[in-house]
Amino acid sequence: DGAILIKGLFRPWVDTIQAGIERNMAEPGPYAAENLNPGEPGRFFDDYCNWNRIAEFEEVIRCSDAGSIAAQLMRSQQTQLFHDHVLVKEPGTSKLTPWHQDSPYYFVDGAQNVSFWSPMDEVNDATLRCVAGSHAWEKPVLPTRWLAGSSFYPDEDTYMPVPDPDAEGMDIREWNMKPGDAVAFNFGTLHGARGNTTQLRRRAFSLRLLG
Repeated sequence: DGAILIKGLFRPWVDTIQAGIERNMAEPGPYAAENLNPGEPGRFFDDYCNWNRIAEFEEVIRCSDAGSIAAQLMRSQQTQLFHDHVLVKEPGTSKLTPWHQDSPYYFVDGAQNVSFWSPMDEVNDATLRCVAGSHAWEKPVLPTRWLAGSSFYPDEDTYMPVPDPDAEGMDIREWNMKPGDAVAFNFGTLHGARGNTTQLRRRAFSLRLLG
């Protein structure tokens, strides 16, 4: 299916990751971004490639079971870190995480890859949504700039238009998740998330890994 739930993968590390996220938000890196449009309430913060300056993230990457579990999922002898990623939707944030595949942004090919997406807060409505089997589609989905909504590449013939999985009746997998649960999914799996209309934070920690 290109995606599976792993309960409790990061549960022993929730406090550590939460502390790392707070440090990350207080000291954003060069790739940090957030929605600041007046017409969109709330705050959607994301940042990546910070593990080598945020000790909490490095500890989780080196000491948790993520590397060994990733190797099993990829059927690989080893696991390499590609990058870490933090995504925070504060209460009342209407901004969606748009439907996308990771691979067109990464310029990484091959079958041995996996992303872990793990909430640090209990999530129901704002959980990750994955389209089953989309990692095996013949064409990749056109990557877009999240905030602007414009396409990244002028050659759109190489890519299929971004679908509307809800309207098209696709097989969408999503799970109610506790802090430290994780969804593991292939770089080619189409995924997205709703806005966070609850009164609770939705802090998510992701790892992208290669075989």
